[in-house]
Amino acid sequence: MSGSGAGTPPSAYREAGVDIDEGLRAVSLLADAVAATRRPEVLSEVGSFGGLFAADALGPGKVLVASTDGVGTKVELAARLGRWHGIGVDLVNHCVDDILVQGASPLFFCDYVAAARLVAEDVAAIVTGMADACRHAGCALLGGETAEMPGVYVAGAVDVAGTIVGVVDRDALWPRSDEMAAGDALVAMASSGPHTNGYTLIRALLERRGVDLADDPELADELLAPHRNHRPDVDALIARGVIVKGLAHITGGGFLDNIPRILPPGLGAEITLGTWEVPPVFRRLVDWGEIDDEEAFRVWNMGVGMVAVVPADAADATGLPVIGRLVAHSGGPRVLLTGSWR
Repeated sequence: MSGSGAGTPPSAYREAGVDIDEGLRAVSLLADAVAATRRPEVLSEVGSFGGLFAADALGPGKVLVASTDGVGTKVELAARLGRWHGIGVDLVNHCVDDILVQGASPLFFCDYVAAARLVAEDVAAIVTGMADACRHAGCALLGGETAEMPGVYVAGAVDVAGTIVGVVDRDALWPRSDEMAAGDALVAMASSGPHTNGYTLIRALLERRGVDLADDPELADELLAPHRNHRPDVDALIARGVIVKGLAHITGGGFLDNIPRILPPGLGAEITLGTWEVPPVFRRLVDWGEIDDEEAFRVWNMGVGMVAVVPADAADATGLPVIGRLVAHSGGPRVLLTGSWR
């Protein structure tokens, strides 16, 4: 067996495709960023087998909320341009928003990064993005795993996923579906772009049109803009005294599948298209694919990252676009699209 380089001892594992030293180098590059997310409740150190988080300070009447998600095929676009930091931000903020809809504030986050071949600098950029988003959200990056798996992932592929755990008072849980009623208003919080959904279709459209993102930096920025943390938007509503009855995170399934997740039986939603400005990136994608409204509003967020259900008389106080209302529902689709945005 030959060595892997002059002066480097031979490694059967490295030659088979897994470089343990590269994984350790990645950990050393990201250690400071992870340490910067530390909270007082964290009892473990970077590199521990398990992350330790003291729960005694949470107090009675608390509910833990956990969610796991990934970034999907957006990573493939990031790989084309070597723009990895935003992928880490994407992952954390997506998970933060997933537990936000239940009223939870994040406590800690654990990540998973896998590839056919690990590149320490790329892994460090991804995890630094996670750490930056965690610090912004006030949660600890408690632990993680990197895996090098040639033969499982194709060359150049990277996969990222993570789990977040948050906490909420039992009496503050959302949605408050029993308080919802026909006539309640739906208000929209703007997304930063497609966030983390619909990228398989986006990639197909780019290929069909022969678009090279390296030649279109504006489009690249629009498509790789990190997922927005909507906690500040929701906090602003509460600070204005607005009663929030529920939140729907507009992710995979868009408006049509996510809004019904928070509605009680007997209620549906009517969305009035044209009540908010759909960002140009979505207009371009819809035009390229000649995509109808039902498909577009099920695949993408179309410029809306979070929808809140509020009393009709509080809609103006939100300062947000009023995009629809709750309506009585006895059958058929739970979400109706009316009007036109084109």
